[in-house]
Amino acid sequence: MLKIFEEPDFSIWHTLAERPSQSTVAIEASVRPIIDAIIKDGDKALRTFTEKFDGFFPKELQVTEKEFVTAENQIATDLKEAILQAKSNIEKFHVSQKEDKPAIETMEGVTCWRKSLPIDKVGLYIPSGTAPLFSTVLMLAIPANIAGCKEILLCSPPDKSGNIHPAILFAAKCCGVTKIIKAGGAQAIAAMAFGTATIPKVDKIFGPGNQYVTVAKQLVQQMGVAIDMPAGPSEVLVIADDSSVPAFVAADLLSQAEHGADSQVILVAKNISIVDAVINEINIQLQNLPRNAMATQALSHSKAFVFSDLLGTGMQFSNFYAPEHLILSINHPENYAEKVVNAGSVFLGHYTPESAGDYASGTNHTLPTNGYARAYSGVSLDSFIKKITFQQISKSGLLTLGPVIEKMAEAEMLDAHKYAVTVRLNTL
Repeated sequence: MLKIFEEPDFSIWHTLAERPSQSTVAIEASVRPIIDAIIKDGDKALRTFTEKFDGFFPKELQVTEKEFVTAENQIATDLKEAILQAKSNIEKFHVSQKEDKPAIETMEGVTCWRKSLPIDKVGLYIPSGTAPLFSTVLMLAIPANIAGCKEILLCSPPDKSGNIHPAILFAAKCCGVTKIIKAGGAQAIAAMAFGTATIPKVDKIFGPGNQYVTVAKQLVQQMGVAIDMPAGPSEVLVIADDSSVPAFVAADLLSQAEHGADSQVILVAKNISIVDAVINEINIQLQNLPRNAMATQALSHSKAFVFSDLLGTGMQFSNFYAPEHLILSINHPENYAEKVVNAGSVFLGHYTPESAGDYASGTNHTLPTNGYARAYSGVSLDSFIKKITFQQISKSGLLTLGPVIEKMAEAEMLDAHKYAVTVRLNTL
């Protein structure tokens, strides 16, 4: 259960904010040979690893149109409607992120501007192990489509019968993604990173996964392939005051704890009575949770903190921790929201569960974990876009700006830089 810390001194915050330790040395030793095999043997290696790790040997790696039709017929109507509503909300939010930057004249005759262009080829990884994350299909494929990516490839592991979860296929088809490969794990990441006969090499890889997928993404990034962000186990920090509903807070904490045994949940409360009430509710709700064992293990390295000055010290600790998800389960959450500096996504008030962002409110659920919210943003439309700067200088503009460039180039002892200006000025 949650370990409790009352008014901990700042000097030990760095220790208290640590996530469950993960050693990647052994994982890297397992993942590197998989990447090497995919680079060397392509589809052959991919089929071999799929049989080894997923229990199915795929003669055909790509999902067929018949499989899409079968999947749609297997989805209940109410789930289809829920997926389509979520799709609509996510589209609205991400379309609003489009930017039209006008040209700027930085000085007379010197004009600069920036143009947004889609990344040509993107690869989406969708886990389908203990939980088939069809919601992640929406979170990644929708902004990729809005950005205008020319090719969107999706990889997801098949079950032992060779099928990908029907909700994943339905969500993908709704988003216009039709090239889906039956492959998971590090082998799928390597195939997207370096290409095979069946799978085109992509420019950037997106999506969550287990520790092997995470390490594979980190390794291919070192080899020159872009990834969405560093990612690790899921986490949430809930700030609670006397107005909080213990059952709500407990449910929010458990919703993250059930993600995996290595997840972490944090409660920051105004007093110990709130902590006791929430822990009592957690014990009650755990009894009916199918993923009880997994959640219980996550709770064993999770923590509760008491800060009587919730708006001051409590918020300082939250920013120090930099949670993936931050829930402000308090009165007047807008006052606290103004103080948020580090967080992946923020949920305000008693009726805004983190589950809303995971599925259907419209915001993206692919977020930085493990403290990376100090420097990284979650996935957005910008994640699928590259921005190119342009500039154009007139003759009169160069006459004004040229001497400035010459002087700076000369000071840096880069004579060719200076001459590129001088040779032009001599003609004017």
